[in-house]
Amino acid sequence: MALVNQSVVTMFILQRFIDDPRVQDVLFCLFFALFVTAIAGNGLIIATIHSSPNLHTPMYFFLVNLSLMDVICTVTVLPKVLQSLVAENSISYGGCLTQMFVFSWVLGSELLLFSAMAYDRYLAICRPLHYGTLMSGKVCVALATFVWFTGAFNSLVLTCLMLPLSFCGPNLITHFFCEIPSVLILSCSPTFINDIMTVITDMFLTGLNFLLTMTSYVFIIASILRIRSAEGKKRAFSTCSAHLVVVTLYYSTVLYTYVRPALGTAGFLDKLIAVLYTTVTPSLNPLIYTLRNKEFKTSFKKLLFPH
Repeated sequence: MALVNQSVVTMFILQRFIDDPRVQDVLFCLFFALFVTAIAGNGLIIATIHSSPNLHTPMYFFLVNLSLMDVICTVTVLPKVLQSLVAENSISYGGCLTQMFVFSWVLGSELLLFSAMAYDRYLAICRPLHYGTLMSGKVCVALATFVWFTGAFNSLVLTCLMLPLSFCGPNLITHFFCEIPSVLILSCSPTFINDIMTVITDMFLTGLNFLLTMTSYVFIIASILRIRSAEGKKRAFSTCSAHLVVVTLYYSTVLYTYVRPALGTAGFLDKLIAVLYTTVTPSLNPLIYTLRNKEFKTSFKKLLFPH
């Protein structure tokens, strides 16, 4: 369908993840399982922490925020992915902008949240005597508010920059959801400002936050190595290693996605990378953060078996 300008754009077509019908059936089952896992797993984390007073600590407060972000990300992206595997997947112009805004909001907020979580672990391990004061309830709420509002402001700016653009056709988005880099390619208007702002915000949200997170972990690891008891070292590493794995996977894939357009597109590889931070990470977070956490597992059993 030829599209003359933005005023007549009413629909975009989202490209299928893959065209082979046999593979589509397998992927549908896989993505549906990841969808259920992400919703159920993160929902149980929120319910368990909410119902367990002993888990009302800064670490679990931030974990609730992370779970909520993962649920929003999953609900925003995966339904359209599942639809694309069984039928032609179209999305309205307004729907595309909405999906773009919500996803960018959650993405940016999650990157900022990882820094807040790293800061919390830094204070807990490196400044234990001052932890209660430096990470009080008011500080936690202030950090969470900053994270959500900064992510929303960043997303609003990037989404609003899309509004003046004209789309002359084709209207096929070579991705399985509306993400800024893949939609910008379709514009017949100059996108220099959009490209620059996208890279700047990505370098700020991804690069700077990754640097802050890694700096926190340098101090954390140095502090852990000074712990004399083997049990103390093991416990400290177990609370931080999960977060470090998630952070490394998330930051590296997001940085790749938003810097890659400047270097050209890699097609199917771009989709695989996007799957990692839109689908796999939200599904794995509940397992990664709780699998070796005895305190959480005890509270979870109490939630399931109250008597």
